[in-house]
Amino acid sequence: MNCPSCGVAIADAVMTETFLAEAARLLGPKGLTTDPDDMAPWLTDWRGRYTGAARAIASPANTAEVAALVKLCARHGVPIVPQGGNSGMSGGATPFESGREIILSLRRMNRITALDTAARSATCEAGVILQVLHEAAEKEGLRFPLTLGGKGSATIGGLVSTNAGGTQVLRHGSMRALVLGVEAVMADGSVLDLLTPLKKDNRGFDLKQVLIGSEGTLGIVTAATLRLAPAIAGRTVMWAGTASLHDARSLLLLAEDMAPGLLEGFEVLPQHSLEAVQAYTPGTRAPLTEPHAWHALIELVAGDEDTAARLPELAERILATAFERDLIADATIAASEDQAERMWLIRETISPAERALGPAMQHDISVPVEKMPAFVEAAVPRLEADWPGTRAVCFGHLGDGNVHFHVIAPPVSDRASWEAGDGKAISAQVHDMVVAWGGSISAEHGIGRLKRDELARLSDPTVLATMRAIKQALDPDGLLNPGKLV
Repeated sequence: MNCPSCGVAIADAVMTETFLAEAARLLGPKGLTTDPDDMAPWLTDWRGRYTGAARAIASPANTAEVAALVKLCARHGVPIVPQGGNSGMSGGATPFESGREIILSLRRMNRITALDTAARSATCEAGVILQVLHEAAEKEGLRFPLTLGGKGSATIGGLVSTNAGGTQVLRHGSMRALVLGVEAVMADGSVLDLLTPLKKDNRGFDLKQVLIGSEGTLGIVTAATLRLAPAIAGRTVMWAGTASLHDARSLLLLAEDMAPGLLEGFEVLPQHSLEAVQAYTPGTRAPLTEPHAWHALIELVAGDEDTAARLPELAERILATAFERDLIADATIAASEDQAERMWLIRETISPAERALGPAMQHDISVPVEKMPAFVEAAVPRLEADWPGTRAVCFGHLGDGNVHFHVIAPPVSDRASWEAGDGKAISAQVHDMVVAWGGSISAEHGIGRLKRDELARLSDPTVLATMRAIKQALDPDGLLNPGKLV
């Protein structure tokens, strides 16, 4: 008796073997692996929510090899999951469980091909690690003004593809504002070269902006030209304790008024997050002696020596005015660069510290900046009342209207069951509230697998239809990061 499913399985196995043999010839011994041990670390996302399978991990050495590999995948119908540092928060770089896909790792493409001090720009391959770019720019008296907690693993290609933000968006913007040009391999293997930046270019669509934030679903970013900023001549970092997020918002406005053009960072965190960091990293000292409902981390940055010399006195005046207006109960100014770094380390350690507390539903949300205090004030007690035993915690970039809204689970014996049941319902409720307040369910971490269904549920139908039409036009066979974003 014939077995149709057996015949399909045999045909698929033969096709896979043929494809892998061709890919191995194309990429060489360093460019392709099917070894389960080598592949294992790259099959699970950073948060540990998704674990998939893949036929292989392909690691091209240059754009030409990426283009040739994409053409090969198109010929054999093999789906591609582009991956950088695998530090994303939404499962956008993790393959599905079917094992049909290949992971296309850009990590071997790690050269900074140009760093132009006159133009204040750098051209990087997609696999360049963010911290490496920081160090290279610093050697030339410049800086790349985007940083985040995962700077030691996040890659330029991943940052472009997810339109990453970070702690300096308040002054410099997200990756959309920092990318001057891109190079990408499209679904048919053609190379779209838009690396040369022009201040004015009115030749139709801005295609680089279509690719930025598309999470590898429209094209595979292989390089980018990025805007650099002058090196910091000096900075002053403050830490203030305040009674409410409304007071923190008023403190933000005060700092913007008193230090126009100098405010680079304004982060907020509740007492709970500070205590979580202290428990996670023994030896961490609270900047202030007493607990406070909310803490604000404030950074002033100057690009010239004269202004830098005035920053400490300006910081003192800001804090003194804040005291007079009853906006803060206590504050301190970092007395050294080491102390400033230790303050920032507290902020950068919140995510792993919160993760160590146990299961939680993490939401990367934004609402109009002026509404954020009221939103948090309304949403936190509502969630905790509706879901007894949970703890809602918000922290992040108050100046951008973007906070990380975590709902920590009560003690549970089965994390997966809680996340699939109550956790999923909690996330839907959070997203419903965000949309009702005129906000976004994804401020800086992308959509990936995590929020794909919620994007479909909550998006304007016309917006969603337009995105799907673009996807169909650029990737008609659906081979680029399928099942992500749209």
